[in-house]
Amino acid sequence: MILSDAYNYINVTGQAAAASKMRSTVIANNIANVDTPNYKRQDVKFESLLAAQMSGGGSLDSKIASMDLARLNAQVYTDNANLSYRSDGNNVDISTESSYYAQSQLKYNTLVDYMNRGFSAIKIAMGK
Repeated sequence: MILSDAYNYINVTGQAAAASKMRSTVIANNIANVDTPNYKRQDVKFESLLAAQMSGGGSLDSKIASMDLARLNAQVYTDNANLSYRSDGNNVDISTESSYYAQSQLKYNTLVDYMNRGFSAIKIAMGK
């Protein structure tokens, strides 16, 4: 985390990228356990944490500036723990997980690209 108002958006984007990377790891674990009896798929909670901090009045800049990054830590949770459509108790669907994995990778790459552009803009502004 960079401690400067100039980096507020980059810091939040960094948290989002970390959550996306974590989600990719969790999804890969789900895929690896597709044949494990009684395994329940896991996912990462991040977007709802971000939305909670973005709610309320004020400009986007003021919301980002006042955001508590410590409260934006992604959390792994078991998804639909009581649900299973398979006789072995597993609730992982390989097709769904594969699409979630691709989505997570695209999101991560987009976020990293956004951060790189932010640093490039700051570098240009500094005349470097």
